[in-house]
Amino acid sequence: MDDVVQEQVVGPSRMREVLGHFASGVVVVTAAGPDGPVGFTCQSFTSLSLDPPLISFAPARTSSTWPRIREVGRFCVNVLADHHEGLSNAFARSGTDKFAGVVWAAGPSGSPVLDGACAWIDCSLSDEHDGGDHTIVVGRVHHLGADGDRLPLLFHRGAYGIG
Repeated sequence: MDDVVQEQVVGPSRMREVLGHFASGVVVVTAAGPDGPVGFTCQSFTSLSLDPPLISFAPARTSSTWPRIREVGRFCVNVLADHHEGLSNAFARSGTDKFAGVVWAAGPSGSPVLDGACAWIDCSLSDEHDGGDHTIVVGRVHHLGADGDRLPLLFHRGAYGIG
């Protein structure tokens, strides 16, 4: 029994506190829905594979936007720039017109590419997996672009930027 490690009970607030020490970028996932553009803010985003080209992100199971994007089957991941704190906050809210006053252009799939984004990745839904209170989404990359002159919006220890 000496080599058995005792598992510690880890609650959501402690998990958030400790993992908040990992700085992450912020993205807005968008799609061209049947009733107009839809989108949501997401921190859980990563490059997954180069061959084939895959990305991954994890919307909360409580998201009312992800099911609408899932139905479309194509989406764009917009990597927010350092001046996009307002966009990040706006797309994180529920029950509002998230695109009000937002400048965007249709990407190759028709999904919104947000003006001034550091990068954009146009994808189709490849797969979904259970991720506890989140859904792990895998997207197949079809088109992408970047502006090397822009700096990313970062989130660290519960705040934008590195603090």
